[in-house]
Amino acid sequence: MPESHPPLPPVPEARAVPRRKTKLSLVWVVPIIAAIVGAWVAVAKIMSEGPTITIVFDTAEGLEAGKTAIHYNGVDVGTLGTIRLSDDHKTVIATARMAPDSESFLVDDTTFWVVRPRISGASISGLGTLISGAYIGMEIGNSSKKERHFTALTDPPVVNRDVPGRFFVLRTSELGSLDYGTPIYFRRLQVGEVASYALDDDGKALTVKVFVKSPYDRYVTSSTRFWHASGIDVSLSASGMKVQTESMLSILVGGIALETPELGTVEPPADANAVFRLFRDRDQAFQPVRGEPQAYVLVFRQTVRGLAPGAPVEFWGIKMGEVVDMRSDFDPKTFDIWVRVTVHIYPDMLHVTAPDLTTATGIAEHHARFDALVKRGMRAQLRSGSLITGSLFIALDFFPDAPPVTIDWSQSPVQIPTADSEIAALEAQLAGIVKKIDALPIEALGKDVTKVLVTLDGTLAEAHRTLAAAEKTLADAGTVVSPNSPLRSELGAMLDEVSRAARSLRGLTDYLERHPESLLRGKPGEAK
Repeated sequence: MPESHPPLPPVPEARAVPRRKTKLSLVWVVPIIAAIVGAWVAVAKIMSEGPTITIVFDTAEGLEAGKTAIHYNGVDVGTLGTIRLSDDHKTVIATARMAPDSESFLVDDTTFWVVRPRISGASISGLGTLISGAYIGMEIGNSSKKERHFTALTDPPVVNRDVPGRFFVLRTSELGSLDYGTPIYFRRLQVGEVASYALDDDGKALTVKVFVKSPYDRYVTSSTRFWHASGIDVSLSASGMKVQTESMLSILVGGIALETPELGTVEPPADANAVFRLFRDRDQAFQPVRGEPQAYVLVFRQTVRGLAPGAPVEFWGIKMGEVVDMRSDFDPKTFDIWVRVTVHIYPDMLHVTAPDLTTATGIAEHHARFDALVKRGMRAQLRSGSLITGSLFIALDFFPDAPPVTIDWSQSPVQIPTADSEIAALEAQLAGIVKKIDALPIEALGKDVTKVLVTLDGTLAEAHRTLAAAEKTLADAGTVVSPNSPLRSELGAMLDEVSRAARSLRGLTDYLERHPESLLRGKPGEAK
């Protein structure tokens, strides 16, 4: 039989019980609203502050955290936040909170600088900061690359990017009186200014960047000449004295002048950043274009005081080159000392160099021409350029009586024979005269002169006595011929008698001329 089991107890069913709704307490309403307002304020503040950037300065002079503003075209676009030293203590790093709408300003070539009172060239800027304090200037770049880290300029830019015109590069050996903002003149009209300058890495020259405003930049061509126009240019020539200056401003702060020579053809404007040479003055700028100079050496065994690098080398008054170097040299065996002067001579000015020096025939022709000139007596000589300044120059001239010299063409550079300067010859003549004077028997001549003077003194004493006797004789004669002297009365009576005798004799003579027979017969009527 199957087993029977008792029935199981009923299992309780699970059912969902609805949750009891609770009422929100008013106590939680205020914190919730405060949290929402706080979050909105925080988001609004973050959105209103704009991006944060860092700027590196050389110095923090005039800067104040939380106060110094950043201006663009006179509009406040940011404020400095914190200022601290860099890790190497050489620069200053400042953070700045920019305006919200300045996001597009912060690109790779955007520049910043500190605006302070500044006198540069012909411009005075930043005078308003004397009252308001220094602020940071800003110039927006043209790049599309975003940037948040910048290095401030040491000096503010002279030319803004939005000013139409072009930049050009000038190469010069010396800066002179040029500075940032130095004016540039074209036909004595200010057309630009110096934007920047820097010394080359090798230290031998300077690169000056200038800006010429539009529309004057179109007059700058590949043939344009630039030169220093600082101060007053005074020159004295056969036509008289000439005084030239660009303006009173250039006398005070200097300047650069530019001019394009008349070539008969119209040249296109030069490209931006074209390189030009900055000449010393206008005369040098408009000298004819010459080829490559050739170096020669001159040896002088005399002082070269007054000769300086840049002094001209002339041939019959025409400039052929210039002095480039001077140094002393000596022979260690004989201890003979001399001065070695290196000069550059332009062959196209002397017309000695053969047309082609790249071939053996051309080189031989050049040597033959120069040898012929030296054989005729061509020598280099030091001459005085000014008696006032004592400056010297080198003249190439012919000296027919000069001893023959042969040029050693194996030397580099070649040595040109020299002749003693006129000053040295004059000094030699003076030295010879002094030697002759020293050789004279001065002491013996002095004794002879003393004897002559003694004799002359005796002669003068005798002459004095003679003059005294003569004076006495004249006094006696004066006494004799005085109006009251008896001798003068007797002499007067005697002269009267002589006068009467003369009249009688003249009457007798007249009678005899009329009656010559009276000498034989006597006067008529007289007894015979």
